[in-house]
Amino acid sequence: MPQWTHPEQYTAFDNEDQALAFCKDWGLLPQKAAKLKTFRYKGQNLDIPCEIVGYADLVFAVIQVDGELHNIHPSYLREMQNAHFGKIKLEEDSEASEAGAIASEDLNETSSQSLAEVAPGAPAAASEPPKAKKSTDKKTSDKPPAAPVALPEGKVSVEATVAEFASVPNPFSDTDDEVVIFEQITFQHEGTATSLDTAWSSHSMALKKLELQIGDQLSFEAKLVAKKLNKHPVKYKINNAAKITKQDPQ
Repeated sequence: MPQWTHPEQYTAFDNEDQALAFCKDWGLLPQKAAKLKTFRYKGQNLDIPCEIVGYADLVFAVIQVDGELHNIHPSYLREMQNAHFGKIKLEEDSEASEAGAIASEDLNETSSQSLAEVAPGAPAAASEPPKAKKSTDKKTSDKPPAAPVALPEGKVSVEATVAEFASVPNPFSDTDDEVVIFEQITFQHEGTATSLDTAWSSHSMALKKLELQIGDQLSFEAKLVAKKLNKHPVKYKINNAAKITKQDPQ
């Protein structure tokens, strides 16, 4: 049975027009599209139609596959629409399986020869294959999680790259708040450079004036705080950014 990532909670589309708008924003349909199309879910030995029924948050779409709800990133679903999706991997798996079968036959033949050489007069013990040794290697997943980064109290010099634009619900307003998600963040404090994978900031007027695009590199002064972005895996926030400069592309 396929392993689905069931959404704990999600928002269903009110109508086809809303679903159409989301699909355009996710890049699943061209901006001029007037109606939805049938999407394909490929993976886990499946290639079947699926329906986009809503969203878990502003990052993950929710699709219905064979009666099951499933969280999926829109860009991954977009890749699945490619006619060649999964074929290269299947060929590689087939080659690896064939190579493994040949290696297994060679191993069995070598083992039989070794037994015959050790005890040429003894009957062959074909019913008792050699026992496999237990692996003592530890899985990499057993490693402890990384310790949280110690953030300075005041403002620091920061360099960051624009990774994504998003919006999050504001419980005190009828409209959502616009935010910018950054990646490849480094900041200087007491002569030491520290890195963060991701951080977020409100899409302030100062940032909007720069007409930012994904991939733009910025330098600025700001205060960094440990504050998670609602419904996003981003643990740090950039506050009160000032002296913002957009670096020229190299």
